[in-house]
Amino acid sequence: MATEVEAQITGNVWKIEKQAGDSVVADEVILIIESMKMEIPVEAPCAGRIAEIRVNEGDSVEEGDVLVVLD
Repeated sequence: MATEVEAQITGNVWKIEKQAGDSVVADEVILIIESMKMEIPVEAPCAGRIAEIRVNEGDSVEEGDVLVVLD
């Protein structure tokens, strides 16, 4: 079953650390959101493979937006 990773805060995608197809372990940083001059890491909630990254660096995101889908 797929797991959706959502933005926990409104901001801009500052850096994407992984690519679709990469394997991740729980708590591994997938991407970083910049908000209010702070860098907030977005971590994998569980181990899996990145099936899809739905954002690009520089994109604006809102709290609750789906950023990444894990298999």
